[in-house]
Amino acid sequence: MEQPIEMNTLSQILEKLRLKGKDNELKMTDHGKMQSQAGKIYKPEDLTIVKTYRFEGPSDPADNSVLYLLIDKDMQIGYIIDAYGIYSDNDGPGFDDFLKKIPTENRDEQELFN
Repeated sequence: MEQPIEMNTLSQILEKLRLKGKDNELKMTDHGKMQSQAGKIYKPEDLTIVKTYRFEGPSDPADNSVLYLLIDKDMQIGYIIDAYGIYSDNDGPGFDDFLKKIPTENRDEQELFN
């Protein structure tokens, strides 16, 4: 039986998503919506945050980031990566406002990665 691998770095989780074929990054568009790599556009109500990972670098605040795992209405997994505070790639309140509107439902890692 395969032993679960403890995932404690951003790169480990992204690699696990890639290996499972779930490496679909969503990014904020200029129009205030999220867009997948395949071009699908999402409103907050189209998504659910199912897991949140926070990473803190030991010495450099620029290493601090958050990974949000999401499921869309078609049950496809995607993710959003963002840095903390002033290091965020997302300018203005639009990104934060969008995230606050996404429903949250905490799920177990094994359920998400199987």
